[in-house]
Amino acid sequence: MHANFIQILKAKKELIPLVGVLSFAAVGALSFSVYSLFTKSDVIINKSGNPEPWETVDPSKPQKLLTINQKWKPIEELESVKKLTK
Repeated sequence: MHANFIQILKAKKELIPLVGVLSFAAVGALSFSVYSLFTKSDVIINKSGNPEPWETVDPSKPQKLLTINQKWKPIEELESVKKLTK
């Protein structure tokens, strides 16, 4: 099947850019999925291990791919409620 695919590409050279763009898009989608899986806190695989992983997120660290002018200050009321509930 692999040799057959290469023969088709040799016969119809106009398909080469299409195959290249689709391959690039597939690799990009797969790599971003793997990146999100291992680095983002909102992606959960094992729900039984830590059911609330967002509690351990460092708010001073940006969570987006691109963050512009992020300034985080803790909300005093929220912090006091967190201390009381734990």
